[in-house]
Amino acid sequence: MTKAKPQQPIGIFDSGIGGTSIWKEINHLLPNEETIYLSDSKNAPYGQKSKDRIIELSIKNTEFLLNKNCKTIVVACNTATTNAIKYLRENYDVPFIGIEPAIKPASLKTKTNCIGILATKGTLNSELFEKTSSNIDATIKIIEQVGEGLVELIEGGNINSAEMTTLLNSYLQPMIQQEMDCLVLGCTHYPYLTSQIRNIVGDNVNIIDSGEAVAKQTKAVLEKDKLINLNRRMKTHTFYINKKSDVLRAILRKSKSIRIEELTF
Repeated sequence: MTKAKPQQPIGIFDSGIGGTSIWKEINHLLPNEETIYLSDSKNAPYGQKSKDRIIELSIKNTEFLLNKNCKTIVVACNTATTNAIKYLRENYDVPFIGIEPAIKPASLKTKTNCIGILATKGTLNSELFEKTSSNIDATIKIIEQVGEGLVELIEGGNINSAEMTTLLNSYLQPMIQQEMDCLVLGCTHYPYLTSQIRNIVGDNVNIIDSGEAVAKQTKAVLEKDKLINLNRRMKTHTFYINKKSDVLRAILRKSKSIRIEELTF
């Protein structure tokens, strides 16, 4: 691989629009960087798919971004990270930044020794998640909850629907009853539900996601490889999506220098 240059874009992919929560953190921390975001919404959610299929889709996404000359790739999807990033790192000569549920920070913050993890089936069943959670203090109770149906509602633009409220209540109330005081959002789509989740869990529960940590790690990797872009001219951020883009446009409507393209992918 030809040595990457600082002016090349950062590539980001997710199983849909949820990874834009990660993109916003990266753009905030690294305002001089151009980005290319790939939303594989046609195949969302990844959480119900087999490991082999998740790896296959992650390869396809990676090669799309490499063809766009990206200098590093952020796997802005918990399920893709926990199931495919090991394969990607072994087979591609480009830095990969992954994302996984922030169990360790939650374990350090809990006072009740009870934390909840809301994530997809694919993330909770992965080897990486099992390894991470097994390293937590054994006295801490971890309540795992599959957020079945949440990604589909978000992708469909139904974030504030009655159906969403019903689902969230059914997932969160049992955790509250067990005195959870930290809730880990184990899917990049879920930060878009934070206000609704807060209404259900109240003010005494820490809601933790991985967005800021991923942005900091991206910066650290670029600094290590001397790939930070110091040019302050206006940057363009290009978003590709293989489904109708109306929900993506609504989420990004306040962001500047955005270009959105629908494509067959």
